[in-house]
Amino acid sequence: MAKDNSKMVDSITAMDEDFTKWYTDVCKKAELISYTSVKGCMVIRPYGYAIWENIQKILDGMFKETGHENINMPMFIPESLLQKEKDHVEGFAPECAWVTYGGSEKLEERLCVRPTSETLFCEHFKDIVHSYRDLPKLYNQWVSVVRWEKTTRPFLRSREFLWQEGHTLHATAQEAIEETERMLNVYADFCQNDLAIPVVKGMKTDSDKFAGAERTYCIEALMHDGKALQAGTSHYFGNGFAKAFDIQYSDRNNKLVYPHQTSWGMTTRLIGAIIMTHGDDNGLVLPPAVAPIQAMIVPIAQHKEGVLDRAYALKDELKSVCRIGIDDSDNSPGWKFAEYEMKGVPVRIELGPRDIENNQCVVVTRHNREKTVVKLDEIAKVMPGKLQEVRDSLYNSALENRERRTYTCKTLDEITNALEENGDGFVKAMWCGDEECEDKVKEITGAGSRCIPFEQEEISDKCICCGKPAKKMLYWGKAY
Repeated sequence: MAKDNSKMVDSITAMDEDFTKWYTDVCKKAELISYTSVKGCMVIRPYGYAIWENIQKILDGMFKETGHENINMPMFIPESLLQKEKDHVEGFAPECAWVTYGGSEKLEERLCVRPTSETLFCEHFKDIVHSYRDLPKLYNQWVSVVRWEKTTRPFLRSREFLWQEGHTLHATAQEAIEETERMLNVYADFCQNDLAIPVVKGMKTDSDKFAGAERTYCIEALMHDGKALQAGTSHYFGNGFAKAFDIQYSDRNNKLVYPHQTSWGMTTRLIGAIIMTHGDDNGLVLPPAVAPIQAMIVPIAQHKEGVLDRAYALKDELKSVCRIGIDDSDNSPGWKFAEYEMKGVPVRIELGPRDIENNQCVVVTRHNREKTVVKLDEIAKVMPGKLQEVRDSLYNSALENRERRTYTCKTLDEITNALEENGDGFVKAMWCGDEECEDKVKEITGAGSRCIPFEQEEISDKCICCGKPAKKMLYWGKAY
């Protein structure tokens, strides 16, 4: 990205100077997070949490429209319960945090601090599902989880984070697979429509599946610096968990059978995705759907008679069409402009004495700083269109970045050259299905497999690595 000569926020490192520091600067300066004395954990400050609340509100509505109910499970899992599904516990063992004392007494059995809740849901399903009439069970919970990460970064990877995890139980494999794919589509629609982030939908390779799953579906996004980010996952478990936990029900023929299970989740990592997809050298650029404040009124020469009164009247007029704020502090207009640039408010409305005389205001869109003069009696009608314009522009810019940074390759040398000459990005290349080749591609090029996209292309008939007949086209890339 070229140096922004109109940079307003000097305390934020430029992207092209140090992308990692830029990201951390934005998280701190925009007051999204603070660090704590608990290593690897963060305070999500009110402005950051407000973004999460808007994400939560939209997703929760989408879940309920598809028939899901909210539930809440304990945060502790007895070790014996976790051990019931061998692949699952082995997959999470390195990240588990354990409670060994209750008060001053040593516990008879260790308790795992919830890294995910499959085993707890299985225990509950065993208690409440006995007949085909009890199915399906469509549950979701909004909780925090703990995973003892070695290397942490705000939102992208922390030892405690917020998420939603859906858990469902079905009579047949077909129903469960349909549920898994339906929820992946919900995630993709949310990312693209509300977060303005284009995603690739696909399936993880066997080596990258969720621990205990038969299939893991995912959506992959490309960040501004060309690195991939897994934005959401949806897992089909088959009846493996049901067998491990002896969950059985009487079917229509009064025969005992095992149900089929799914789980799916999105996390506060999405806030990191928003920052790295849309942000610029001045800070955040928020998609309107999740922005805590969609439009901010900045009175100009507010000490003059009538300016604040008209500004407050304008706020009242707009509160039914957007989340509207007003800054009537004694800070200078320049300070206010920089502050809301940094916080990514999608639209700024400037209103001064001359504007009031002319029955107008100046509307400035954050992503491109374009100024539009709008009549005051038309602003309520114009605002929804302005917010949609912001969303569309953000999406198109992110899509252009992804397309420009997606390389089609037929050899390992082509992958290496593409990434070295053009910068990180997605690589589309063929694969024979052998895990050894998958590992070798990453070892040689640094790009790991991201997903097997649903939209397949036949780039060649040979594997990128071994030259044997290719089975699938994969997206490869370096990732967060």
